[in-house]
Amino acid sequence: MASDTKSIHDFLAENPDVDVSKYWERCYSILTDIKNKIAERFPSMELHPSCAGKEYYQSPNGEFEGSMQAWTGEGCDWLVNSWLGNRKASILDMNATAFLGQETDVPHWIMVFGTVPKLFFYFDFTPRRNIMTDMDYLDKYYGPINEEYLALRGNTNFQWNVSHGTYMRTLTNPSTQSLTAELNDENISIVEEYAYKMLDHWLGWLDNAETVPEDQRVELQKFDYTVRRLGYERDPMNKLAVNVFGEDKVHDMLMTRMGEQQMEDTKRY
Repeated sequence: MASDTKSIHDFLAENPDVDVSKYWERCYSILTDIKNKIAERFPSMELHPSCAGKEYYQSPNGEFEGSMQAWTGEGCDWLVNSWLGNRKASILDMNATAFLGQETDVPHWIMVFGTVPKLFFYFDFTPRRNIMTDMDYLDKYYGPINEEYLALRGNTNFQWNVSHGTYMRTLTNPSTQSLTAELNDENISIVEEYAYKMLDHWLGWLDNAETVPEDQRVELQKFDYTVRRLGYERDPMNKLAVNVFGEDKVHDMLMTRMGEQQMEDTKRY
């Protein structure tokens, strides 16, 4: 099978027992630093009660371990710093994501490091308008990053990776990077530099964002919460967790990860 259409299961089957602890430490440190820089932009952020006691946890058989921490506050609905996997057996999923409030329509921030055990890098500015028809939104947020996007996309160290989930492919937009590469410090440094450049763009957009009129915020929230929920529910990676934790536990984990309680407590529609 071509590498761009291999599933996570395919990659893991080829190399199931690689110790990736060293790379977990570096990648998760990058993600945590980015989360901290985002949190500085939203000083009212507080850890959500649903994440209490989940700073570190393990599966019943000790096969998987992880952390699930998410904050919420004025201007940012759901800021996540999490990881899940087995550092001694190839598989890691590490995240720094920020789903913004409806005061602005700046794109959401999605960043994922993974090991399968090849390096996996996913990056996305999730749009909050229809960029197939809203050319002002497209040009404002995706035009300025086009050259940087193409430079990374054209780097021969990296190969495109196609999700096997049709909904996950629906989320693809002009900012989406879904890449695999050899797991080494050189390649991590390349995507690290890229991520911080994108963070500079994103924070600048927030600093100069126009306020969304009050009468548009309910509809924007409905769109935001729907995309946020579906992105977690329809991720084919969930199957890996089900094999370890079971259906009921994974359902609870997904509800926490997407911030189901935060959405339920704050929805206006």
